[in-house]
Amino acid sequence: MSFERFSFDRRIAAGVKSMGYTTPTPIQAKAIPVVLQGRDMLGLAQTGTGKTAAFVLPILQRLSQGPRGKVRALIVAPTRELAEQIHQETSKLAGDTKIRSVTIYGGVGKGPQLAALKRGVEIVVACPGRLLDHVDAGTLDLSNVEVLVLDEADRMCDMGFLPDIKRIIRQVPEKRQTLFFSATMPKDIRALADKILTSPETVQIGIIEPAKTVSHALYPVPEDRRKELLAAMLQRTATGRVLIFTRTKHRARSLAIYMQKNGHRAAALQGNMSQSQRQEAINGFRKGKIDVLVATDIAARGIDVSQISHVVNFDMPDTMDAYTHRIGRTGRIGSSGEAFTFAIRGDGLMVKQIEKTLGTRLERRRLPEFEYGSGFDPERQFPQTSSKSSSLPRSFGGRSNRHR
Repeated sequence: MSFERFSFDRRIAAGVKSMGYTTPTPIQAKAIPVVLQGRDMLGLAQTGTGKTAAFVLPILQRLSQGPRGKVRALIVAPTRELAEQIHQETSKLAGDTKIRSVTIYGGVGKGPQLAALKRGVEIVVACPGRLLDHVDAGTLDLSNVEVLVLDEADRMCDMGFLPDIKRIIRQVPEKRQTLFFSATMPKDIRALADKILTSPETVQIGIIEPAKTVSHALYPVPEDRRKELLAAMLQRTATGRVLIFTRTKHRARSLAIYMQKNGHRAAALQGNMSQSQRQEAINGFRKGKIDVLVATDIAARGIDVSQISHVVNFDMPDTMDAYTHRIGRTGRIGSSGEAFTFAIRGDGLMVKQIEKTLGTRLERRRLPEFEYGSGFDPERQFPQTSSKSSSLPRSFGGRSNRHR
């Protein structure tokens, strides 16, 4: 199967070719025909499956006909990074069409956004807060929107954007096409989808859980020895790019500094950074100038780096959805990846929830020759479920130290 089957406008087909796309991913193969028909769609897919092109390409096909200079497509995303990623991909795919896109998000000046809106654009990719600022100020008219896309809707609700989303929906025409994408489907997301979608086609790629290409392991550790354990693990082998998750902005920043002092090319990604600082960190990670990126859940949304070999949960995630999103950063589009989770006292309930969702017990591992501290008994806190003794992780000293 190739993209030729969709019979895109030759200018859009040129954009597809320039991006090096040849064969549609499963989400693209199933979603594009539905969107081209003008139907509402509920897309359920993990991150890294190629869903951006799944909605951008048919939107470009629609906008290639009709008026220019009016906002005809609105794409709403939870974070600046994801909005920028969608905008960049849209701009590349639309290169020969002269269809214009602009990003609207906070943390940067409004001047360039206002200038772009005055010149006229057909696609707006926005985060909810700044989008509503422009609407309230009268600098953005949504009355001509034909297609509304809510991307990563579950994360937007996690971040408290549900009231803003409802306000945005009231600002766009009732007669429109709505595309709703989510990696997970909690009750509030299901209720929102039922309310705003009209006779939608559901497109689901796989089950909504961590990808099968990712292996999982649990590392019981005293809370005050996690940094040292992480440093020891990373010293055992040459990994690919490693994404580490922390629960707080302060911990992301301090852990990145600690990793730098231990000789790693590390950087933090957290909400208190300016947009230019965040983009610099992501670009450095994408280009391989940074090997270790320490991020919070919210800041990590929109990281589009296919070469992440390991995800490390330095802090246990709060929910299974958060675990799914974190782990979705590795093992992308068929590649293999490994997910390691540090478990401290009090994490038992979350461990059970992860295991229930995965349908298997997490392998308990202990790093040999690491000093965990006197009195620490991982067997008591997180008992082994098999007779196998703890061993080195496959990638941290258990096999050839090759880059992925």
